[in-house]
Amino acid sequence: MELARARLPFMLIGGQAVLLHGAPRVTEDVDATLGAEPARLASLLEACSALGLVPIPENVESFVAETFVLPARHAGTGVRVDFIFSSTDYERRAIARAVSVELAGTAVPFATAEDLIIHKLFAARPRDLEDVRGVLLRKGDSLDWAYMEKWAREFASVPGREGMPAVLAELKRSVTRQ
Repeated sequence: MELARARLPFMLIGGQAVLLHGAPRVTEDVDATLGAEPARLASLLEACSALGLVPIPENVESFVAETFVLPARHAGTGVRVDFIFSSTDYERRAIARAVSVELAGTAVPFATAEDLIIHKLFAARPRDLEDVRGVLLRKGDSLDWAYMEKWAREFASVPGREGMPAVLAELKRSVTRQ
């Protein structure tokens, strides 16, 4: 895979990971978290070119510097791929824990169910919370709750995410009531 050749560690998150761990739903894009800083943009652009992915923003460098995201579209299919730059301790650990799934003969790393839940709780949009419920219905009994509780507590220090531990605790209670 081109990202591996470029030494860009990654995992798929978002709707694609929901398809693996949760309730099936329609998704129109691919979200990939990179274990890299935006300074690695040139390597990502080379990988995108080899994959037939065309960056969407007109001024790629400034867009990535502002958002830490490179949105691209596959020239042949029109599928959108969002690459999210991140080099936090959490992301490095999550990428290392990723579940490898073989797709068309290629091993593709997906976020674990626990890391998908953490990502979704951090984003906290209505669609994300619905996705979390789907993962809980499918995998609730087998989840590593201690791992998720640890990271929810860590992320509670981020402004606007103070309620993550409480939301996770309520979700855990809902699983044990089923």
